[in-house]
Amino acid sequence: MSLRIFILLVLGVVVISCDEDSKVEEEISKIEVDFIVERFDKAYAEATPADLSKLKQAYPFLFSKHVSDSIWIDRINDTLQDQLLTEVGKVYSDFKGLKKDFEGLFQHLQYYDKTFSVPRVVTLTNDVDYRNKTIVTDSLLLVALDNFLGEDHEFYQNIPRYLAKNMKKNQIISEVAEAYAKKYTYQAKRETLLDEMIYHGKLLYFKDVMLPFKTDEEKIGYTEQELKWAEANESPIWSYFIEKELLFSTDSKLPSRFIADAPYSKFYLELDNESPGRLGQYIGWQIVRAYADSTEENVLSILEKEPEEIFNKAKFKPKK
Repeated sequence: MSLRIFILLVLGVVVISCDEDSKVEEEISKIEVDFIVERFDKAYAEATPADLSKLKQAYPFLFSKHVSDSIWIDRINDTLQDQLLTEVGKVYSDFKGLKKDFEGLFQHLQYYDKTFSVPRVVTLTNDVDYRNKTIVTDSLLLVALDNFLGEDHEFYQNIPRYLAKNMKKNQIISEVAEAYAKKYTYQAKRETLLDEMIYHGKLLYFKDVMLPFKTDEEKIGYTEQELKWAEANESPIWSYFIEKELLFSTDSKLPSRFIADAPYSKFYLELDNESPGRLGQYIGWQIVRAYADSTEENVLSILEKEPEEIFNKAKFKPKK
């Protein structure tokens, strides 16, 4: 076969694949999802102590029976709470643009999971508890907006910069999608570095499918420069993992070096300070993508596959 014919065949496959993808997206765009974004944060900001019973009736799931009314009234009158809610109101005077993102996510979820029901969407504040920015259940989606005021906001001055850089508006839908991904993802064990890489790779691949309208930077929470660094260094990163025999290692320090949020990844080399954190997640993402490309399996099926099967069938080769 001549090189010219080979190139034409490859281009033909790419064109057919792109055409099929566009047909799927067109079908997804026609799915109707009916929901409103309930602004509990606004309602609470405007409430007086006399409004407490109405709020409790409208949002019973937000009020613990073990907390007395006097505490809720103190919060309504608290100047720090007032400041927090005022700042949220400045950044989120309306929710129109973000609602479009939610609609896109819900349409994709409904397409790939016929049992999916659009949840009740409620925005609130949680005293900048950045470990719990979003909460997802079968019927509820809670988004704490005080965790998305912008990376340089004064409320985040004592939060590490590598965490604060993703506390901004365009990361909301990525955080929400990740919360859903965790609900759908099953893995019997997470003992080795490879287990962790594949687990987080699944979460990121879920975003590929459910958020095709978002950039890779937004999906993984990297800056453009960080993503370019990861892409440019795929091959040496992979070589390092192989040469150091890290993939099947159960060393408990490895997740903190390559998986967990951090200012940089820890190879214990001079390049560490140049690297973004979570490079194990990034490589796991590329492995799951390779598996998806080679098997063409449904995304929800991939989320339930065990790491070794994904790794073996992916035949992952890093970018040179």
